[in-house]
Amino acid sequence: MDEPETVPPGPGGSPRAPHRRRRAAAASVGRALSVSAGLVTAYYLLPLDGRTTSATWAILVCGLLAVVLVFTWEARAIVRSPHPRLRGAEALAATLAVYLVLFACAYYLLERSAPGSFSEPLTRTDALYFTLTTFSTVGFGDITADSQTGRVVTMVQMTGGLLLVGVAARVLASTVQAALRRQGREAPPE
Repeated sequence: MDEPETVPPGPGGSPRAPHRRRRAAAASVGRALSVSAGLVTAYYLLPLDGRTTSATWAILVCGLLAVVLVFTWEARAIVRSPHPRLRGAEALAATLAVYLVLFACAYYLLERSAPGSFSEPLTRTDALYFTLTTFSTVGFGDITADSQTGRVVTMVQMTGGLLLVGVAARVLASTVQAALRRQGREAPPE
């Protein structure tokens, strides 16, 4: 019988089997998809029928705090992870999903509490669509923020989106690099 092909040992002396890396990558993708699906499901199932603008702002502020807390927790998890690159990608996906669902909730609640805040009444799907349109910067056409409050919330999302893409991605990349150095593995040059 042929001996199975071995992979050179890694930093800890243990073999780095390709199937383990593939399994870890699949698990990471699965977790990211599960978190995203769970958040979107919760968004559609939560009783978001409030009518007060102060509740909309409270949800937005608490939600932004939650995004920061999730991001911080994820950054710490990267450092402890045996697969920091995968954990970094997973962290970015989780933080992004929380951020987008948060703003979809805020837009939906804003429309419910102040009808006419947007160019058309927003369903939950419309609010999520508007959130993704704003985040991806593809522009507006069919749904626009008409009220001052709607425009302010949209500007907050735009600013946060730029920070999330620019600063947060850089912080996560630096955290991955630090975790790799700590494990004695340098990342390949870009």
